[in-house]
Amino acid sequence: MMRVMARPNRPAIEISDILRQHGDAYRRDHAGHLGRVERRVMSAIVACRTEALGGHLEACDDCGLTRIAYNSCRNRHCPKCQGRARAEWLAARQADLLPIPYFHLVFTLPTPVAAIAFQNKAIVYAILFKAAAEAISTLAANPRRLGAEVGGVAVLHTWGQALTHHPHIHCVVPGGGLSPDGTRWIASRPNFFLAVKPLARLFRAAFLKRLTAAFNAGALHFFGDLAFLARPDAFAGCITATRRINWVVYAKRPFGGPAQVLAYLGRYTHRVAIANSRIIALDDHHVAFNWKDYRQNGATKIMRLKPDEFIRRFLLHTLPDGFHRIRHFGFMANRHRAAKLALCRFLLEREQATTNSVAPPPVSSDPQTPAEHPACPDCGGVMRIIARVPHSFDRSSSRTSPFRCDTS
Repeated sequence: MMRVMARPNRPAIEISDILRQHGDAYRRDHAGHLGRVERRVMSAIVACRTEALGGHLEACDDCGLTRIAYNSCRNRHCPKCQGRARAEWLAARQADLLPIPYFHLVFTLPTPVAAIAFQNKAIVYAILFKAAAEAISTLAANPRRLGAEVGGVAVLHTWGQALTHHPHIHCVVPGGGLSPDGTRWIASRPNFFLAVKPLARLFRAAFLKRLTAAFNAGALHFFGDLAFLARPDAFAGCITATRRINWVVYAKRPFGGPAQVLAYLGRYTHRVAIANSRIIALDDHHVAFNWKDYRQNGATKIMRLKPDEFIRRFLLHTLPDGFHRIRHFGFMANRHRAAKLALCRFLLEREQATTNSVAPPPVSSDPQTPAEHPACPDCGGVMRIIARVPHSFDRSSSRTSPFRCDTS
């Protein structure tokens, strides 16, 4: 007898449950302030892996188990749609890793600037990327520091553990770079890349210069509590005040090698504001979730928010259409990455041959791509697609899903 089941291991409570139960009220109460991107994100998450998007029937070759697998919305803000995107991205990045230690730097915007960023996401988040990359590249090129051209990958996060708006950039960089003439690899010290205090000053100067240029070009817009910043004198005063405060740049311990870098990037590149696994309770009046209080040494606590406030905080972190939250800079920039990485490997191999040092573990050349066929949950056999399930929006076989893919 054929047994039909839905896919198992669903978390007890998901973001989709919260939006399904309280989303209509939120749309009604915030109708005048809810943008097109936020509305589409809400609809996509609710429809994800349900009959609304259709799917297919899978059958096990061995035991005959049959189950329905509904399609994913593939929206980059959906917590259920990041696994495959993460695996594919990491498989493509394996060839980029060099067999040397890597360092992790975090650049954070101070609160007054973060407020400006929220009202001008596309422009200010792009400035954040450029300022962090410029600060790293400028300080590393200084002959009194490293004296080399460096590169790296940068990932934007906009949230804190409590889902508040907290924009910051995670940069993962190899421990060294190319000499100015491109003939030598210059390695950083084993446990030190760049000093964070001068790095923070360069970051602040580069960011505020670009932010001022954007204001002078009329590219920034202000409303609500920040409407006064539209006046040139008020904006200039804000820039002066933020120039006087310390900006935070944090350097973490170096990674042991490419394998650790890949595992680490997998935890950061395709995150959303909150994972379904952190949500522990939902009712008509509250949403409860786990969070870490880093002011108390990362103690795990439970936060309870009204559903309206939870949804508001979750939607704070939607990104504009087409905005890339993962970017490369320096010798890892897209326009010349392949050639520059080939040069880096050649110089590193030549240096190892000259010094007769023990070569570090090589980067695996076999990318870990997602499984082509999932395994049967009962017997471990191969599950194969045997039929298509039309989505509930179908009016004819030619009609497409109402939710646009958004995976950048």
